[in-house]
Amino acid sequence: MKVEHRETAERRLRTAIGHLQGVLRMVENDAYCPEIMKQLSAVQGSLEKVNRIVLRNHLETCVATAMREGRDEEIVEELMTALKFDPTITGPAVTG
Repeated sequence: MKVEHRETAERRLRTAIGHLQGVLRMVENDAYCPEIMKQLSAVQGSLEKVNRIVLRNHLETCVATAMREGRDEEIVEELMTALKFDPTITGPAVTG
């Protein structure tokens, strides 16, 4: 992973861990449910940002290298498989 992406991802993950520990304390202390839900949404948003950083790194490094080496189909398939687990990118399933 590129140094700048790794440092940003690590920093954001440490922040998310701290935030999640705070949410756990809220649950343990029987905090008001809507407040817990707001904080969980914030943690999810933080994790989504980290996921975008990791995706950017992958595109800039692994995907670019694979394309130069002529492994287009392989790398696209790998990326599509990974992205199916991210509903913020793939959205709801389209039928038809």
